Amino acid sequence: MYKILCLNKISPIGTKRFGESYTFSPEMAGPDAILVRSASMHDMELDPGLLAIARAGAGTNNIPVEDCARKGVVVFNTPGANANAVKELVLCALLLSSRKIGPAMDWVKTLKGQGAEVGKLVEKGKAQFAGPELQGKTLGVVGLGAIGILVANAAHSLGMEVYGYDPFLSVDAAWRLSRSVHRSLSLDEIYQNCDYITLHLPATADTTGMINAGSLGKMKDGVRLLNFARGELVDNAALLGALSSGKVSAYATDFPADEMLGVENVVALPHLGASTPESEDNCAMMAVDQVKEYLENGNIINSVNLPGLTMAREPGTQRICVIHQNTPGVIADFTTVCGKAGINIENMQSKSRKDYAYTILDVQGGDPAAAARSLERLEAIIRVRVID
Repeated sequence: MYKILCLNKISPIGTKRFGESYTFSPEMAGPDAILVRSASMHDMELDPGLLAIARAGAGTNNIPVEDCARKGVVVFNTPGANANAVKELVLCALLLSSRKIGPAMDWVKTLKGQGAEVGKLVEKGKAQFAGPELQGKTLGVVGLGAIGILVANAAHSLGMEVYGYDPFLSVDAAWRLSRSVHRSLSLDEIYQNCDYITLHLPATADTTGMINAGSLGKMKDGVRLLNFARGELVDNAALLGALSSGKVSAYATDFPADEMLGVENVVALPHLGASTPESEDNCAMMAVDQVKEYLENGNIINSVNLPGLTMAREPGTQRICVIHQNTPGVIADFTTVCGKAGINIENMQSKSRKDYAYTILDVQGGDPAAAARSLERLEAIIRVRVID
């Protein structure tokens, strides 16, 4: 029986996929895996037997990802599960930042009690909320992952000319991107050509504060900026200056900060990007499926700290799964240990990711448990599991 600790409420659409071999609860001693949404795990003491953590969402800032890798705990996320929800909110933000819809709605409420004069007052005052149409304007999409691609394709369907920038664009992502999207080779090309710019990339050491006084200065006058990725991407002080000078016409964000609240031409939403029942269901289902695949078969799908690796099970074999340091000669050590234990390796695959590597061996004969104990004594080994 596998034990799953749920740190947050997880959609039952997902948890019902566990089946009879699993038990899950918000309180669980010695869990095999943890499901989490927003709960912070940085001060949490991880059980030595913990094998996996699955974040029902894309970001993993609330999880000690690197520490988990050192301990042989696989951390999963669910990329793309909430992509449609975020895409729809970004499209909404494009309109909110253009047509001054929020201020217009607030102003109309002030006309309450004017009786028959409301119609005349509306016609007299509506000009202050005029804004441009999206059709024919240029949109720069920075980051062409699951969300960025959906935004780019949808914006093109709305009649916008779309530029996309992503130096790490995958082949799979390229296939899903509309041929009408111009691929930019630099951020400067985005800054210089686009009326609207939307950010869809993670916050890293390289991207934090990427929207600053320097990058804002390269943008077109009157640019409209959207940030539905991470608040840390934007230097708020620089942005406030650009809004005050008119360099930036509007800023729409899902990550409100105190200094932004109440500022004219700032559209601040309370982190609504993935707040749809469909998104929560999709994230839960993907997280559960990934945990089950790892616990039952050792396959790693959508890990943020260890290499992805899936291998079909060889009939009649046992499976040895090894998380280890990415050092030369380790694979030779595996085959030597198996040979000494009288084990025949029917199939083997190994993948590396920076300092870490993961190897799966389907074996027959001998004593896999004894081989696992021998492997654990090797210096490069982090964790070994045997799956029957």
